[in-house]
Amino acid sequence: MNKKIGVVTGSSKGIGKAIAIAFAKSGEYFAVVTNARKLQEAQAVSDEIRTLGCNSIPIEADISKEADCVRLIEETIKNYNRIDVLINNAGAQQDVPLEETTMDLWQRILAVDLTGPFICSREAVKHMEKQQDPIGGCIINITSVHQLIPKPHYIPYATSKAGVEMMTKTLASELAKSNIRANAVAPGAIETPMNILLDENEAARRKTLTQIPMGRIGSAEDVANAVEFLASDKASYITGTTLYVDGGMTLYPSFQYTVH
Repeated sequence: MNKKIGVVTGSSKGIGKAIAIAFAKSGEYFAVVTNARKLQEAQAVSDEIRTLGCNSIPIEADISKEADCVRLIEETIKNYNRIDVLINNAGAQQDVPLEETTMDLWQRILAVDLTGPFICSREAVKHMEKQQDPIGGCIINITSVHQLIPKPHYIPYATSKAGVEMMTKTLASELAKSNIRANAVAPGAIETPMNILLDENEAARRKTLTQIPMGRIGSAEDVANAVEFLASDKASYITGTTLYVDGGMTLYPSFQYTVH
């Protein structure tokens, strides 16, 4: 089987779904494994993928739990006997001032945004290293412009994303000898359910647009296109880097948020 097996965490909606669909349309994948905390949500995306002529199975797993991350990779191997591409996309954030940030919230967000990608990567690499073929392996972590730009009221989220950036670089350095690449894609302001405030609050939308040189909010497909490229053989000499998909937002890394 020359085509790849890909796994996309948090792929029932938004950026994760767009990535899974882009993989299916690319013709490079034999199968794309979808994931969500609710099986029926992942199933709907797998059904759509199969209409595109690509195999797919849904796997219910909560990325904040180690046992679920391990099972996600194990079930992929059980069904397809290999894993070539892992996209750590599942994420969580919450608008809470520092003084109100509880240990429970801190640990819950880090579990999804930082620890989950670590566990999924660890388990996937165990199999990628054994495959030893020209395809190699590929891990792509979906981070955020907030791995670089501070985001007041979102300390656990921004801290997690900064941690994932260094994890990505360290994975790349350690795994290059095994022909396993690790990169990150950092979206800016994207039209997704996670950024619903941009649709509901016109003032917030206008303010955000002033921080984007290209003057528009990005789409999930914009991010998926970047991920598809980095996961492809066209990016075979790229590892340890972050590709920002942000309309130029990070051209202003020192701009200050007004906190109300």
